[in-house]
Amino acid sequence: MADLKDTVVIRPGSVSGSEKKHGEEDAAAAKKRILQQQELQHTEPPTLPILTLFRRKQQYNLNEIATQPSVFDDPEKAKYFQPTEKYENLHRFDPTARWTWAEELPLINKLDWKITVWACIAFFALDLDRGNLTQANTDNFLDDLRLTTNDYNLGNIVFKLAFLCAELPSQLVSKKVGPDRWIPTIMCLWSFVAASQFWLNSRATFLTTRVLLGMLQGGFIPDIVLYLSYFFKGTELPFRLALFWATLNLVDIIAPILAFGILHLRGDHGREGWRWLFLIEGVFTLSVGIWSWFMMAPSPTQTKSWYRPKGWFTEREEVIMVNRILRDDPSKGDMHNRQAVDLKRLWKSLCDVDLWPIYISGLVFGLPIGPPSQYLTLTLRNLGFDTFNSNLLTIPSQVLAVITLLILTFLSEAWNERSLMGLFSQVWMLPNLIALAVLPSDISPWAKYAVLTVLLGYPYPHAIQVGWCSRNSNTVRTRTVSAAAYNMFVQLSGIIYSNIYRDDDKPEYRRGNRQLVAICAGNIVIYALIKLYYIWRNKSRDKEWNAMTREQQVHYLETTTDQGSRRKDFRFAH
Repeated sequence: MADLKDTVVIRPGSVSGSEKKHGEEDAAAAKKRILQQQELQHTEPPTLPILTLFRRKQQYNLNEIATQPSVFDDPEKAKYFQPTEKYENLHRFDPTARWTWAEELPLINKLDWKITVWACIAFFALDLDRGNLTQANTDNFLDDLRLTTNDYNLGNIVFKLAFLCAELPSQLVSKKVGPDRWIPTIMCLWSFVAASQFWLNSRATFLTTRVLLGMLQGGFIPDIVLYLSYFFKGTELPFRLALFWATLNLVDIIAPILAFGILHLRGDHGREGWRWLFLIEGVFTLSVGIWSWFMMAPSPTQTKSWYRPKGWFTEREEVIMVNRILRDDPSKGDMHNRQAVDLKRLWKSLCDVDLWPIYISGLVFGLPIGPPSQYLTLTLRNLGFDTFNSNLLTIPSQVLAVITLLILTFLSEAWNERSLMGLFSQVWMLPNLIALAVLPSDISPWAKYAVLTVLLGYPYPHAIQVGWCSRNSNTVRTRTVSAAAYNMFVQLSGIIYSNIYRDDDKPEYRRGNRQLVAICAGNIVIYALIKLYYIWRNKSRDKEWNAMTREQQVHYLETTTDQGSRRKDFRFAH
């Protein structure tokens, strides 16, 4: 392999005078040099991109060229993929730029420390406020407020409905003002609502705070996904999202431990323990929200500010970041990071039917697991475990879930497979759901607890599917809308499964578990159909594209009005 000093640089669109004189013979030689250039660039990384964060310090040949081949290496095609003049990183765009793995890998690590770690902490705060109702339930929350199981279900429904309705509007606001401004704003706002639950005194106040929390938290996840896509390549994003969602499991491990201590405050100043839980965790979220104002940067080339005068990166690092992202996905340069998605672009994005199979996967994948997860602490109480043991017994399933999540996401990128990974997660759940539906009532509580632990430790495909949605969007405006649309379907799933376990079916919820078995079996078929759909779409595109001559392909690039995943030269990941 050649290192940087041996690299022949060919600027897209440039043809020397001698090549013009020698006509077709020299033109063919020029094309041959371009192909050789692409081969020189096509070096495998010393470690999988998804695992750069965990790279061991071994002796690799880090002087090999890290620049990967792209459309910018073809003079005839490069001009059709140039970033827009409004692109905020345009001043660092250089299709001739070359760099080594010795430069790229440490830079990815720096991005992880600056971006990924912050995203995980912010998500920790979100889920702490979003999920602490589960811990409150173990402290007689429902009885203290004179609420029923159906009231609890309604609270979850209105929260998810508000969460769902806020997804797209929040994402559109974020695209206009920038995630670096919008995310800290909504974090601070919802922290006040979360802390105000200290003063709950009725069914009405319970439902009101549920709605407000859903409205303010709704846009957080798609905003974060879009923000991460500004800094990471498509092959790197899913594992970062896996770490992001592993934080959810980490919350479910740490939150019971925190609750174990905080709920002992019951009786302090004449207040119940769950009130102190809401107040303390709301104050924590406020501190993270304030910190986020100073931690977030608008883009790879906009990290300088009055409180960070030197910024995060050198000029050379900015060149590498911008060009590695655009070479991986040129569509990321088609909008400014503070450019709004207008109604026309919004409608086009929503009408992209080839993304709807992924939206459907977002709707169905969590249905079988939702009710057992949502009712876990109540189920453990019904099995005879006390308040504090019920909280602590949720930890093993969360540890298992973190392990299976990271393994599944790693294998997804290593094998370049997504739909079958989602199918596998349903196969994992099915026998455990069958067991919950048929186990005798007099079985040992520990046996039922073991089934629940294995069930809830299933490999969570959400991170894979969010990255999958981003990869198949192929424009910034579609990526903006699709992140919100996908998560809206996930929240709709939550509304559906909140109605499966009913008050007249408790405490074993036999009818509900039989319904979950049927849904899980149907999901296996759905994932198989999604796989077949994308295989068919790619084969249809290949047949049409390969039937065109080189001149016809170039003419298509010059004249097409197709955008995003509608382009004939785009192939879907599956």
